[in-house]
Amino acid sequence: MAWLKWMLWTLVVVVACYAAFVLVMRILFPLPSLDGRTDSAAMPATRQTELGQGALAETAAHPGKSGVLPLYSGLDAFAARMALVRAAQASIDARYYIWSDDLTGLLLLNELQDAAKRGVRVRLLVDDNGTPALDPELAALDALPTVEVRIFNPFTLRRPRLASYLFDFLRLNRRMHNKSMTVDGAMTVIGGRNIGDVYFDTGNEGLYFDLDVLAVGPVVDKVGADFDAYWSSGSSYPALSLIRPGAGDADRLQKRAADARASAQGKAYTSAVEEAKLVQDLAMGRLPLEWTDVTLYSDDPAKGLGKETEDGLLITQLFRSMPRAEKTLDLVSAYFIPEAQGTKALVDLARSGVAVTTLTNALEATDVIPVHSGYSKYRGQLVDGGIEVRELRSESGDRKTVDDFGEIGVSSSALHAKSFAVDGKRVFIGSFNFDPRSARLNCEMGFLIESSRLAAAFDDWMRNSVPAMSYLVRRDGGGGLVWDRTNPDGSVTTLTTEPNASVPLRIIVKVLGWLPIEWML
Repeated sequence: MAWLKWMLWTLVVVVACYAAFVLVMRILFPLPSLDGRTDSAAMPATRQTELGQGALAETAAHPGKSGVLPLYSGLDAFAARMALVRAAQASIDARYYIWSDDLTGLLLLNELQDAAKRGVRVRLLVDDNGTPALDPELAALDALPTVEVRIFNPFTLRRPRLASYLFDFLRLNRRMHNKSMTVDGAMTVIGGRNIGDVYFDTGNEGLYFDLDVLAVGPVVDKVGADFDAYWSSGSSYPALSLIRPGAGDADRLQKRAADARASAQGKAYTSAVEEAKLVQDLAMGRLPLEWTDVTLYSDDPAKGLGKETEDGLLITQLFRSMPRAEKTLDLVSAYFIPEAQGTKALVDLARSGVAVTTLTNALEATDVIPVHSGYSKYRGQLVDGGIEVRELRSESGDRKTVDDFGEIGVSSSALHAKSFAVDGKRVFIGSFNFDPRSARLNCEMGFLIESSRLAAAFDDWMRNSVPAMSYLVRRDGGGGLVWDRTNPDGSVTTLTTEPNASVPLRIIVKVLGWLPIEWML
């Protein structure tokens, strides 16, 4: 029994030391006070701005409806944001989980800076997990009199930032995954895209398949009110209460953006953006909007502090109010872990006669290996339940290795969209992944759009484009899972193991699936 006492005593000492470490670090690196934080509210559309004048006229012609335009390509998605910011005359409210330190990130941040210099009020809310390299640029932006930058759930230890998880994990494990940009209270862009080259079809790294929507009308006011709730939440801290501006910060953003614009990549990309048809349509006030019913669903920002109620969760709101699928359900999710309850719901739908299709990343295409380990535990049940299970292929077919663990080594192509279409009638577009993290930890948002046109386009993509881009997962005659790949000539190649994944990587996926970490994936 002596060894047992020694083990217990060792455990007590370790726990006590860790508790002391947490206490000391929280004293040394406390959250700043929110006292004195200024109040502000979203500016509604008015006829005093060009965007507002056009939006109000269109809205009056379609009472009670909102106008929507899907942004399928990354180039159009970036062009829309740039064009709106350049057209801004009164206000810009933007919030993002990731704002990358690359070409598109610098160009758009610089456009916000230019808008502020001409008198536009800019409110920028960023999640601290997604802006690790931009403290000086954010400080430069925040220094302008018409700009305020706030940081959601900040890391109090700025360098190395991720070390903050060691003493404040429960708070920092909750992130703001929302993505929206609203200009002059007249137009908004929401969806799955963060700000960065990988989302906007440029750069030498892997590119994401994603989806955004531009909206006009009553739903823009809903987005404004939702932004205000996050802006004034207990998780949003003024940037300058956390960042110490440097002596050269004032000109840093302007210079870096100019250098990025002058690069070969910058010249080619900015030229393509300026020539985009969407930019011309926006300038001429002739966007091909569809006017329909659009509902915003968003988590209560109290979720960022773990204080949300069940009724405040996006997933609760959405599935309580949305009609049950009767004919078809096409679900696209970059990070898909249906859990037992979701798996049962999808299988029950399929067995009731609903044609259910799911699309997520194959192991070769995913950039978060642990999520695939969570998904793979339910994949067989989905197949056995009569669901058409598809996994997006990596265009290059490069093999992933153990070194690609986690979010390192993005594939040549990967799915990042989070959408679903139901019965050819309605489509959901937003930031919500169908996984435990989106459901219970991260703050999320999205639009449910009543649109047979959008649903038909979604269905056409799923039926006619996705099969050539994905594997069909099914059972073979012996009961094992196999992956069918449709080749360019129409022939089918059947693979009996996870495609383009090394044995060590498949072992890691299996082992991760045994660990009790699903709740945080």
